Amino acid sequence: MTPRASRDSHQEPRADGWRGCVPELTVGALLILATSAAVYAYAGPHAAVFALIIWAVVALVLLRGLAHTAAPPQQQLETWSAAGRASFTGFWRKRGILASATASMVSYDAELRPTLQHLLAARLAERHDVNLYTDPAAARQLLLHGTGRSLLRGGREDQLWYWLDPSRPAETRQRIRGIPPRTLAAIIDRLERL
Repeated sequence: MTPRASRDSHQEPRADGWRGCVPELTVGALLILATSAAVYAYAGPHAAVFALIIWAVVALVLLRGLAHTAAPPQQQLETWSAAGRASFTGFWRKRGILASATASMVSYDAELRPTLQHLLAARLAERHDVNLYTDPAAARQLLLHGTGRSLLRGGREDQLWYWLDPSRPAETRQRIRGIPPRTLAAIIDRLERL
């Protein structure tokens, strides 16, 4: 194995990047063009250039807010939750985590799986007095058969446990696809009904 191949095999999986934002970028570009054309028609070329500069500043501010940054401090999150506020960039961060988790198993295991496991553990502890980590057999039984309703084709509920099993080692191979959206929806539905 060459040093380059070894180095590439340990890199983070690439997300779709900007491809997932094509509709939003298209609307933004059309808005900028329409505004600039209207300003040009009304006030001339100097005003149109000024309008483009204003749009460039607005775009830079928006891009800075959308860039992947460190999570806000826990105290700030608690204050926002108490006030009923949420971070706009938090929405995009969560959207990116979901996109990465469906694209790559490594991303799912690193980012989304711990969150889903914590939600499952909280539901089991609060409603059924079962500890996910010390009694995984009871947790599995409740997750798979507690609701009595099949959400996956062919009654393949046993597959849901694979995605949440705390004893399953994290995937390290980069090329394996992440969680299918239908399976993720079934897990979320199970967590809500549990």
